[in-house]
Amino acid sequence: MTAQLAQPTLGEKLVAAPHETARDTRPVICFPLAGDSLGGSHHSLLGLLRQLDARTYRILVIVERPGGKLAHNFADFAPLPDPAAPHNPLIPGNPVGLGKFLRGLKGLLTRARFLREQGVRIVHTNDGRSHAAWALAAKLAGARLLWHHRADPAARGLRLLAPWVADQIVTVSRFSLPRSKRSHALRKAQVVFSPFDIDIAVDRDAMRDRLRVELDLPEHVVIVGYFGSFIDRKRPLLFVEAIARLHLRSTRPVCGVMFGEAELPEVEVALRRRIADLQLDTVVRLMGYRSPGADWIAGCDILAVPAVSEPLGRTLVEAMLVGTPVVATRSGGNPEAIVDGTGILVSPDDAAAMASACSFVIDNPSPVATMTAAARASARERFARSRHVWSMERIYRELLAD
Repeated sequence: MTAQLAQPTLGEKLVAAPHETARDTRPVICFPLAGDSLGGSHHSLLGLLRQLDARTYRILVIVERPGGKLAHNFADFAPLPDPAAPHNPLIPGNPVGLGKFLRGLKGLLTRARFLREQGVRIVHTNDGRSHAAWALAAKLAGARLLWHHRADPAARGLRLLAPWVADQIVTVSRFSLPRSKRSHALRKAQVVFSPFDIDIAVDRDAMRDRLRVELDLPEHVVIVGYFGSFIDRKRPLLFVEAIARLHLRSTRPVCGVMFGEAELPEVEVALRRRIADLQLDTVVRLMGYRSPGADWIAGCDILAVPAVSEPLGRTLVEAMLVGTPVVATRSGGNPEAIVDGTGILVSPDDAAAMASACSFVIDNPSPVATMTAAARASARERFARSRHVWSMERIYRELLAD
């Protein structure tokens, strides 16, 4: 049997990599991060970076705010500041239109020069904002562009820009694959599921008690969780309406806990107003952003996912791994995560259907226990970090060989 070299630890990566840049022959892969809010794409990327072999690649992470959230979360990789950081960053959840894209071109030459100076071979962009800011700079610098698409297939960038600049397109689900095949890059687009820690273990009873005590809830309460940004696509208002219906029909007290943040103040104002209008001030609680999310998902009796056109929500898979039953819309990439009876899918934009499915979970503990066990086994098989890293490294090798 051939002996395998031990992977360097993260500490060894950070100590060994910076000191030999003068004769460092490792190809440089650049990961620019736009804005300063944390989302599923950042957790997926962090999982990838922690698994890449530092003896093979030199990782370069770029952030717009050196002292911000992203810089903190990617601190192990010594992120560098964006040489052309915008004064008004693009907002997550808002489409990147032509005007915003053109404004992003202001730093084109500066970013291209930066990439050349750093010897970057591959630029790996991970969301619409980083595509808009770095795609043309990558091409101008002579680097290969890996366009990691985590959004709707109708996104303007995927339709209009990617066909001309991307050397490889990767999507997180079949739903997100480009509908048109009019260019070589689009024809080569492929699905690579996001990486997860499949060995995650959380004491669900302890986390449930922690939530219950914090919110002063009775023992027999049903805790239904919403996890994600408060943006229209994720349908936070529909979650509130579903909780209102469940509250009326359930024989047990119900509490909807919403973990996340609004990027725009007016969105949170609208959410709080809707909660007040439905007289749910003590039934729906806004919990803010908390990490690690899987721990808090484990504390919920049900994860409700009302999102529509979601490429592949991380929370669904995390719930499957920690044993929390999932009720999600039959939309976007949700049916690719929830397969073969591993959760319950309902019609999109239907608060009554979501409330009814949650009632089924409450009233049928035995079949639900079978469902969650199957969900965990399915998630462990399909979403392992090792499978994701193997797929991404194969793509890196192909790009570097071209």
